[in-house]
Amino acid sequence: MEKRKITEQRADFLKTDYERGFIKFCGFKAVSAEWGRFQSRVEIMQEHRQQDGFIHAGVMATMADHTAGYSAFTTVPGNMQILTIEFKVNFLRPAFGDALVCYSRVIREGRQIIVSESEVFDVREGHEHAVAKAMVTLMAVPQDKLIKGKNRDKLLG
Repeated sequence: MEKRKITEQRADFLKTDYERGFIKFCGFKAVSAEWGRFQSRVEIMQEHRQQDGFIHAGVMATMADHTAGYSAFTTVPGNMQILTIEFKVNFLRPAFGDALVCYSRVIREGRQIIVSESEVFDVREGHEHAVAKAMVTLMAVPQDKLIKGKNRDKLLG
């Protein structure tokens, strides 16, 4: 993929937008945004764990999907939104550390269909351990085809 850049203003907008709605509830934080790439992090709380103490697979899948979506979001004009149309996650090993980090990158850039991949790492004792990898197919849709302006903001809070 050709090396392009997004403005600092666009990166700041995307990082703020990333942390809305359900994602805010989950505690996910945007770390960095650049053309075709996005990074996120979550500090693990007891609520993120399943019955055996491991980090819930749903937390990892949500993080992989959402972060991939924002890697795609960096490549489209400001009047477009991104929607996931398919994703597949492979869980590599159980996660049980203090945080997760996710690195996502666009691997196929298109006008309407974009493919991104995410790698999720379990952070424990200062080291990152690969725990999940996802392939995510996304669609770029004009904002005016989705929830309109104020309604979107009201719904997303």
